[in-house]
Amino acid sequence: MAGTLDIVSTRTAFLILREAFYGGTRFEEFVERAGVSEPVASARLRELTDEGLLVREPYREPGQRTRYEYRLTEKGADLLPVLVALMEWGDRWALEGGARVKLRHAGCGAPVELSLQCAEGHPVGQDDLELALKRPA
Repeated sequence: MAGTLDIVSTRTAFLILREAFYGGTRFEEFVERAGVSEPVASARLRELTDEGLLVREPYREPGQRTRYEYRLTEKGADLLPVLVALMEWGDRWALEGGARVKLRHAGCGAPVELSLQCAEGHPVGQDDLELALKRPA
């Protein structure tokens, strides 16, 4: 957990990742949709790119200078369950009146829910967890 927070260490980093999952790719989108200043967005995008969570790709509108889009890498996309868990927790405990946005499965329209289970598919709660040390290779 500490290693993850070392990489994604600010509120703004989580908001920019959220917007990337929602389909945002351009600098202006991150500034507007995450509600942050341009210098802050620039710093977070640089950090997330340096950590390999986003990749910067050039694009050019006709008659304009080259600009960059930001896209999730596999490493960044693997944070989806973390962001969904934070959203679910926030919807329940931090937002008075509940969520403003609900996630739905594009294939069938059902609400998306996060669940914790073991590799065999059994549901796991706090009382079902054991800590096991990883053995050196």
